[in-house]
Amino acid sequence: MTNNKAVKTWMDEMVAMCRPSEIVWIDGSEEQLEALREEAVATGEMIKLNQEKLPGCYYHRTAENDVARVEDRTFICTPTEEEAGPINNWMEPEKMYAKLKALYEGSMEGRTMYVIPYSMGPVGSPFSKIGIELTDSIYVVLNMAIMTRIGTKVMEQLGDSDDFVKCLHAKKDVNPEERYIVQFPQDSTIWSINSAYGGNVLLGKKCFALRIASYLGMKEGWMAEHMLILGLENPQGEVRYICAAFPSACGKTNLAMLIPPEYLKEKGYKVWTVGDDISWLRIGPDGRLYAINPEAGFFGVAPGTSEKTNFNALAATKKNTIFTNVAINNEDNTVWWEGLDKNPPVDATEWKGAKVNGPEYIAEGNKLAHPNSRFTAPAVNCPCISSEFENPQGVPIDAIVFGGRRAKCAPLVYQARDWQHGVFVGATMASETTAAAAGAVGVVRRDPMAMKPFVGYNMADYFGHWLEMGKKMDADKAPKIFHVNWFRQDDEGNFMWPGFGDNMRVLLWILDRCAGKADAIDSAIGYMPKPEDIDITDLDIDADTLKALLTVDKNVWLEDVANQKEYFAQFGDRLPKEISEELAKLEANLNK
Repeated sequence: MTNNKAVKTWMDEMVAMCRPSEIVWIDGSEEQLEALREEAVATGEMIKLNQEKLPGCYYHRTAENDVARVEDRTFICTPTEEEAGPINNWMEPEKMYAKLKALYEGSMEGRTMYVIPYSMGPVGSPFSKIGIELTDSIYVVLNMAIMTRIGTKVMEQLGDSDDFVKCLHAKKDVNPEERYIVQFPQDSTIWSINSAYGGNVLLGKKCFALRIASYLGMKEGWMAEHMLILGLENPQGEVRYICAAFPSACGKTNLAMLIPPEYLKEKGYKVWTVGDDISWLRIGPDGRLYAINPEAGFFGVAPGTSEKTNFNALAATKKNTIFTNVAINNEDNTVWWEGLDKNPPVDATEWKGAKVNGPEYIAEGNKLAHPNSRFTAPAVNCPCISSEFENPQGVPIDAIVFGGRRAKCAPLVYQARDWQHGVFVGATMASETTAAAAGAVGVVRRDPMAMKPFVGYNMADYFGHWLEMGKKMDADKAPKIFHVNWFRQDDEGNFMWPGFGDNMRVLLWILDRCAGKADAIDSAIGYMPKPEDIDITDLDIDADTLKALLTVDKNVWLEDVANQKEYFAQFGDRLPKEISEELAKLEANLNK
């Protein structure tokens, strides 16, 4: 399929090491993909679901020891440990290559190696990057066909260039003791072995789109961020775009696919989804920041997704979707998961494969679907997908929003004073642990820009790159930066803000600030809305609650400053001086 010398040389080396019995190039044609689906069903790798109710949908079950990303087995291998930084697992590249080569040796004997050329971003876009993944898993091929643009057109775009990310995946024997997901940023290389779970093996996803891409962005002057992209259309038909970053369990997908509350819907407001997970951002010729979603699909968590919580995400799963580790309703060969509805199937197959009585099984405290069970759905299925989704030039970004889950600390919304202050706000992003996480409840976990598990180099240098990007933009054209907290609690532990679709009310203030249409109060932490500027029409919230949502408790914040100091200390002298300056400014403001 190619005469590209760099591709051939690399493949020869990988084939010699893995020794597959057959090599199949993925051309991206529907005929080839359909044949692979049939083969996967014949071998039991996939189950074909009810084609009347779920056309084009399939089911896959992973090994019980292989159900999530494994951060402790994920490595960034750079020549020095300092380049990887204190929050990444590191090993010297030569040592890691030697260790992995021993594992890959003969790992595909008796198996087929599939060669998947793929583009992150629309093929030919100035934002886009090409990868080639070698894998022995049909499941990976079919997921990559949903999540990325694949096939012959990608190889044509690559031409003779050696500018591609080299991705190798072998299921081997799915042994967790020898499971590794390794990024070699300087070599544009990703190696994954002994896993068959999506987050560890769809190498275009977090491995390329964030870990490798963040390094490439730092080198080439652009940004790869763990951010949704949404377009908000006003009644006049004008659409303005927001990028937003949240740690897990903070409602990122819900915000990306937000349905406006009835009151605003009737006025003519709409929301359009450009991306739910990852943004690649570049400065355009006009000096503004533009973003694309490098992915072509959604790799979403199924439990909790319902018509009520996220109508658009659920609608996206109704056709041509792969479900992983959910439950099967044996009565009609469809799928079910906790939170889908209140009717677990009586005749069910739970995610590990046992046939059970659903209601009885759940009553004993068991889960029919794994809590991290997934759907891989084409973005084009989403009812609110943006008409700009395939725009190779991306969309212009007016605002960047950071958020976290804080019971008492962060107010509902505030604005950074400028880009430098905004970088500090992103760098201090945090969430408090919930009952869902192992360990103590209410522990503050720092997750700068929601990139803690995904930065492909030293996080202190990553902060520096954000600051550099700000210097390259005209201050008048740079997106304004905000922080939101949908999870503020009263003294009884009740959430004070309704969240979900009503978050749009906060986004409207944010966009009014960007357009110079809304006033603000200068506070110790940044610019705050006047309570009367947040539209609470038809909301069951009184003025006192809104005021409480917008208060800054100085003592709580000073405690947080102490925690921030402790967090930043690990970066030593590498921490940009601007971050330390902003921290000192915040402390001084709070002590006034």
